[in-house]
Amino acid sequence: MRVLIAMDSFKGTFASLEVANIVEKGLKKVYENAIADKVLIADGGEGTVDAVVNALNGKYFFVDVLDPLGKKVRAKYGIVNGMTAIIEMAEASGLILMSEEDLNPLVASSYGTGQLILDALNRGCNKIIMGIGGSATNDGGAGMATALGAKLIDSDGNEVASGGGALDQLDYIDISGLDPRIKEVEFIVACDVDNILCGEKGASRVFGPQKGANEEKIRILDQNLNYYAQLIKRDLGMDVGEIPGAGAAGGLGAGLMAFCNANLSKGIDVLLDIVKIDESIEAADIVITGEGRIDKQTAYGKVPVGIAKRAKKFNKPVFAIAGFVDKGAELVYQHGIDAIISSVVAPMTLKAVIEDSPRLIEEASERLFRIIKAIKSM
Repeated sequence: MRVLIAMDSFKGTFASLEVANIVEKGLKKVYENAIADKVLIADGGEGTVDAVVNALNGKYFFVDVLDPLGKKVRAKYGIVNGMTAIIEMAEASGLILMSEEDLNPLVASSYGTGQLILDALNRGCNKIIMGIGGSATNDGGAGMATALGAKLIDSDGNEVASGGGALDQLDYIDISGLDPRIKEVEFIVACDVDNILCGEKGASRVFGPQKGANEEKIRILDQNLNYYAQLIKRDLGMDVGEIPGAGAAGGLGAGLMAFCNANLSKGIDVLLDIVKIDESIEAADIVITGEGRIDKQTAYGKVPVGIAKRAKKFNKPVFAIAGFVDKGAELVYQHGIDAIISSVVAPMTLKAVIEDSPRLIEEASERLFRIIKAIKSM
């Protein structure tokens, strides 16, 4: 038996390849001689750089940048094929850098993401693939634009403060100082969501709460992004407000389109093509995928469904292993996943689940393959 294991990371516990290694242990308890093909994968969020660098034998680079609150942090990105940079905005501007107490999207800035782009430009990159999942910011990419040389000016002629809470002070956008090399670079944004910039399905309303925004902050942030979009349209000639994906990463999707002329693509499709997943699927008998939590969001561009859609082109059975199975998980059955196995089978605290994840995931994998073996023997 040949099994393809293509897992997303389990946030807060293990990276993609670490989870795949654990799943393999469960497989080998049932099918000792099975061949396990493990593919490092991501959807534009956490693990994107590692997935691409691993697939294409790239090289890592480390840069001192400013985190969302302006503190120095060491961030990494990758370069593959000589001239293509792979950047995760979360490395510089992500939730992973913040404590729950420090979360504040009114002031959090994407400036550090712009610094990563600048470093890639300085190394001669002419193509940038940007994963924008996991952001702590809601500034529409204003901080990134500032790092790249744009100026966001208030009515007194001063640059506005950092963060989405200050965008209502913006009077005009000056891109005369924007780094000219940007025009020569192809930007591909690997988006893991398709939210528009503002409104009920916009960046602030949907993702603001996980970044520390209460109802009043959500109202301010949404209002400010709407105003920001109007000025982008007036000063830069681009209407970003209703474009799917513009609301990704607190509006960084919109900022990358406006200031870098970026193309937004489904992150999972970009990554699956890079790692040549179709070849691995075609060679497999069974496909195993999964992520930390499978719920209604999984059906919208996340790794498990992206894998399943590709696998169904080859009529391969697809099983998903998840830490938690939440409301709306049944939607994934409409997209090619045949069954979900939860690693949590008894009441446990989140802390206990995280601490015991290796055993829980391995046992879930073993249960799955025992079921498969029993069915095959009938």
